[in-house]
Amino acid sequence: MKYGIRQTQDEATTKGTVAIERLDAVIFDMDGVVTDTARTHARCWKRVLDDFLHARSERTGGAFRPFGDEDYLRYVDGKPRYDGVESFLSSRGITLERGEPSDPPGHDTVCALGNLKDREFERAVMEEGVKPFESTVALIRSLRSRGTRTALISSSRHANMLLAAAGITDLFDAIIDGSDAEALGLPGKPEPAIFLAAARQLAVEPSRAAVVEDALAGVQAGHRGGFCLVIGVDRSSQADALREQGADVVVSDLADLELRIGASEGSP
Repeated sequence: MKYGIRQTQDEATTKGTVAIERLDAVIFDMDGVVTDTARTHARCWKRVLDDFLHARSERTGGAFRPFGDEDYLRYVDGKPRYDGVESFLSSRGITLERGEPSDPPGHDTVCALGNLKDREFERAVMEEGVKPFESTVALIRSLRSRGTRTALISSSRHANMLLAAAGITDLFDAIIDGSDAEALGLPGKPEPAIFLAAARQLAVEPSRAAVVEDALAGVQAGHRGGFCLVIGVDRSSQADALREQGADVVVSDLADLELRIGASEGSP
């Protein structure tokens, strides 16, 4: 049994127990794990990409096939926004010029589409605000009270703004967002670079750190990075897929994750 994990495998998503003394740090993804913003991202992606696909179908005479939940989870979720655009368009056999990050929001380039989604997301956050998952906040506070360091990573350039709006910036010893990743030249998920950068900032080895993710690409990244534990949070009925991509334990909410203290070295 790996790193003191206990989980009933005959249930798709259930409670898990983790031996906390084996962890020096836990690195959390933001959207869908710490803040309830993954649904906002998905809604904004759908609006932007459906408009693009509808305009394209009218121009080419092809059938309009809308952007769906599976498209978001498979091609976009957890990835830097331009990478997500390219991944989705490729799945539909559509090629657009990459363009430049300075491209105005629109339909002409990959960057323009990504910037259009970014504008929609900013508008939604301004109108709706940001709510953290209280169970995640409780877990982070519990970890920190026991001396476990915590970091937050996000492909979004808005991470610091969202954390400040939710009032939880002080819960993390290190924060790496999309702007930091670009400045450091870090490839996006499923590459593990952003998680490894967070571990370096915390001065911990991946073998002594856990990753908490809700996206398939993020779980892949944690697994590839050699982290001792990858926890999948299943908020989209994809528990099996999270396990297939490398999650060691899957829970529907972090309230279902039980921290065990004081296990002997040889105990499960």
